Amino acid sequence: MIPTAWNRPPRCGCAAHRTGSSRPSTGRGSTATRSSSAPRTSVRSTHPYHHTGESEHTMTFQTINPATGELVKDFPLQSDDEVFAGLDTADRLYREDWKFRPVAERARIVARAAEILREKRDEYVEYLTLEMGKVTRLGYFEVDLVADILDYYAEHGEKFLAEQSLPGEPDAKLISEPIGVILAIEPWNFPYYQLARVAASQLVAGNVVLMKHAESVPQCALAFARLFEEAGAPEGAYTNLFCSIDQIAKLVDDFRVRGVTLTGSERAGTSVGERAGRNLKKAVLELGGSDPALILEGAPLDHAVEQVVMGRTYNSGQGCVNIKRVIVVGKERGEQMLAALEDRFAEIKVGDPKDEDTQVGPLSSERALEGLLRQIQEAKDAGARIVHGGNRVDRPGFYLEPTIITDITEDNPLYHEEAFGPVLSFYVVDSEDEAIRLANATRFGLGSYVFDADVDHAQQVAARIEAGMVYINTCFADSPSLPFGGVKNSGFGRELAELGIGEFLNRKMVKIAQ
Repeated sequence: MIPTAWNRPPRCGCAAHRTGSSRPSTGRGSTATRSSSAPRTSVRSTHPYHHTGESEHTMTFQTINPATGELVKDFPLQSDDEVFAGLDTADRLYREDWKFRPVAERARIVARAAEILREKRDEYVEYLTLEMGKVTRLGYFEVDLVADILDYYAEHGEKFLAEQSLPGEPDAKLISEPIGVILAIEPWNFPYYQLARVAASQLVAGNVVLMKHAESVPQCALAFARLFEEAGAPEGAYTNLFCSIDQIAKLVDDFRVRGVTLTGSERAGTSVGERAGRNLKKAVLELGGSDPALILEGAPLDHAVEQVVMGRTYNSGQGCVNIKRVIVVGKERGEQMLAALEDRFAEIKVGDPKDEDTQVGPLSSERALEGLLRQIQEAKDAGARIVHGGNRVDRPGFYLEPTIITDITEDNPLYHEEAFGPVLSFYVVDSEDEAIRLANATRFGLGSYVFDADVDHAQQVAARIEAGMVYINTCFADSPSLPFGGVKNSGFGRELAELGIGEFLNRKMVKIAQ
């Protein structure tokens, strides 16, 4: 049986030869063709942007079914002329039209996009399962969450953008204004959710969006762009790009692009952040994490076990804030929890993402699977113990057994790495202070989790954890009104909630002389 909590949506995205190429029908405005010790500072990451050709200057946009390994369709890269025609159109729309429209008018278009998405749920979920192997049952939760995000900004945008008075300055006010073209670079693991976090807020704010999605989800990218076209957005408001890393660099260099946001690896974030900085433009970066779950002495173990199982294996473990590490206080409780987790991992059904009983589907790509298998082997070679799993599933597609690894010492590579898949690192410590030190002994600081029967005490522990988000006694709590982002090498800036719409605004002060 699948626990009820499995049905809660989290945050929370190849090796095949090219076959016949088919240029997608873009439609008006949909694409640019026509529309305890210091952590190590440099180690390998398995975040989604390391799985999409980040290290290469040329990329191939392809649909490869992760459940079978079959190449379904190729999509050609756009030329420089096509990419910059998209920028020309977006910038012209912003300067001559979009920024001058009333907030309510922009919000109506975004709200209509939410309506269309709900009307076409089945179609949009099919793309999720086809291109990144998302379990179909969970795909519906992503689609519904995205519609909620679109509605949230459509409903609250006017309030978030309203003129503000300044305390102590009765003759001054603060006005929120858009700044222009925003370039977004997004990964494959939540193919619509990642886009909505940017598009919903920025379109309502009066900015226009250039979207470069991951190479492995081109049909999801096109489908999301169609939402705004069908909702009545003018050409250039939201533009999908099938472009290369070199073209992204040229876009960041272009003065008309006034802000850049990226969700991806540290390596991608370093590159984009550096380039944005050289060009004196704002950047928002979300770069993954090594999210710890602290199981304190008063935590009910049965509840903690179920939450950890869901938190580590949801979306086949491919989530920025999935639980990555479990840290249990107390040797005896650690032994009990490890035994319970081993039993629960053995019960998880790995299989076809279209099967309603499947809990863990395939990984997104052959490269993702090979990277995790390499991490597991390297951890084992360095002395770690594989408690459960650790092997490729013997079937077509990109499947990995849910895996538990323990006895991970500080000199083990896995101690410092993010494993982006259903691989759980398990630690036992003697004291709460030691648990907090271990939780913070990472260069990441995105999500974290605290489990304890005493909620007041759990909040005290949460205050000592270096992270942008802390969840107490639950593994996920998604809402458009909860801000999302991290600290340290997990990046900077926030998406969602009122903070998200404010990242790319000019907060203009107006002072009236008396």
